[in-house]
Amino acid sequence: MAARSSRLNPGAASGVDPVRHPEAMGAPQRTKRGWILLLLTLVIPGGAQVVAGNRGLGRAALRVTLTVWALVVVALVLLVVRRQLLVQVLANSWVQLAGIVVLAALALGWLVLWIDTFRLLRLRLVAPGMKPLLAFSTVLLLVVTSGALGYGSYAVNAGRNALNEIFPSGPAIAPVAGRYNFLLMGGDAGEGRIGLRPDSIHVASVNASTGSTILFSIPRNVQNAQFTPDSPLWQAYPEGFNCGDECIINHLYVDVMRNHQDLYPGAADPGAEAMMDAAGGILGLQIQSYAMVDMGGFSQLIDSMGGVTVTSGGWTTYRGTRPDGEWGNAWWGPGTYDFDGEQALAFARSRHFSTDYSRIRRQQCIQAAMLAQFNPQTLVTRFQGILDAGEQIVETDLPGQQLGTFVGLAAQGQSHGMERLTIGPPDFQGEDGRFTTYPDFDEIHSRVAGMLAEDGTPQAAGSSPAPLLFVDATAGFLSASASAPTASEGPTEDGDNPDDWPAPPLQPDGDEINEEWLMYLEDTGQDGLLEDAASTNHLCVAGDG
Repeated sequence: MAARSSRLNPGAASGVDPVRHPEAMGAPQRTKRGWILLLLTLVIPGGAQVVAGNRGLGRAALRVTLTVWALVVVALVLLVVRRQLLVQVLANSWVQLAGIVVLAALALGWLVLWIDTFRLLRLRLVAPGMKPLLAFSTVLLLVVTSGALGYGSYAVNAGRNALNEIFPSGPAIAPVAGRYNFLLMGGDAGEGRIGLRPDSIHVASVNASTGSTILFSIPRNVQNAQFTPDSPLWQAYPEGFNCGDECIINHLYVDVMRNHQDLYPGAADPGAEAMMDAAGGILGLQIQSYAMVDMGGFSQLIDSMGGVTVTSGGWTTYRGTRPDGEWGNAWWGPGTYDFDGEQALAFARSRHFSTDYSRIRRQQCIQAAMLAQFNPQTLVTRFQGILDAGEQIVETDLPGQQLGTFVGLAAQGQSHGMERLTIGPPDFQGEDGRFTTYPDFDEIHSRVAGMLAEDGTPQAAGSSPAPLLFVDATAGFLSASASAPTASEGPTEDGDNPDDWPAPPLQPDGDEINEEWLMYLEDTGQDGLLEDAASTNHLCVAGDG
């Protein structure tokens, strides 16, 4: 028996470890040994060195491997039981810096182990036909493992630098009556405009405990925005922003930058500070922070995410090729669309033959579609593009040190959905479907307070430190005259289920509307029929309905 054993494992008879000294093994055993060493370095880095090479190096690598495994297990447990805490930790700038160093060190360390493992393979001793395959496999695994860790270090570093560019340093902001209130503006300084005008104006009110969010949308043509006595603009507009038809809310930014920057000494952006005061006065909230997003960046961000999918219930115009081949107003009809960034921006901003309130609903729909698309898979596969698009944010005063908190709240709030209120139709309108741009702010405050109370923060509304002065309470939402010059028509209230939507309008003879007929109406100046055709384009949901 001893003789037979020595023939199968020659090294055993002489007391030599054949794994460390493969010369005593046959070619098939040497080849098998080589594959095992590669597998050990892939699955248990350091294992190959412990069994066949430098034990000191192998033990050090094993300690690192076990530490990494322990951290991964802790992260997985937190992902299940304390997801918000995990997100907060990973979003911390110092944790990211540590991650950059650790990932780079792991990439370098694994590279050293692969090179040492290649040495331990003893390719000259393996079966001739297996030499190229073992060599190629070693290089491939080296690139996949060390390369992935190296790219991870680069990606974290790029993300950290971008976040530091976007989010300034500064003191943390505290929730007001249990909520964070952020002003979100879509800025536009396009052709033919003087200065930047925030055409898209929303306030996101986030429950500081649950992350649930209520989105308040303010039409750009709301007039007589109110200010509290402690606002710097009280000095210029003690009775509200009421200088006439020109004084719609989206003109306030330009007005302050031109004429009243001195009222906000030391402010990085006086216009944005003024918009926060105005939005807070309209809603009866204290706005703590703002973000201004360039519309070009909005389009680029959607492209970087691979586009968005929406279902529309009406006809919406955009600039494109008409049915006759000429460039002009083309139309998207009712149906489901996969939009790229430029198309989504055109859909959200379209206002021809429509209203600002329908436009707001479409903006909300695109935002919901973006949130639906913004998932971990998208982040991993499209990281660099999303990062580049994120840098298109013009400015924000959101403190970088709290980014982890807000990212965690956003993750926590995904399970709650988003409530919405538009300061205009369909949420505020008379029986005739019309809305005054000189609104009843008491009515607005009451509706806002009710929504916040239902979300568990009854004291959040009306939390401004001083009472508002209302000078035009007689021009209420529900008493707007159909002949009033400041009245605007808006959509009716409909659900988010396409099955509940009304059927799209028809032609006067009962035929279905098509692009050729719409082109004919425009060419013959029949704007009334075009407005009827577009009357349901506020109906929109994210996804394929």
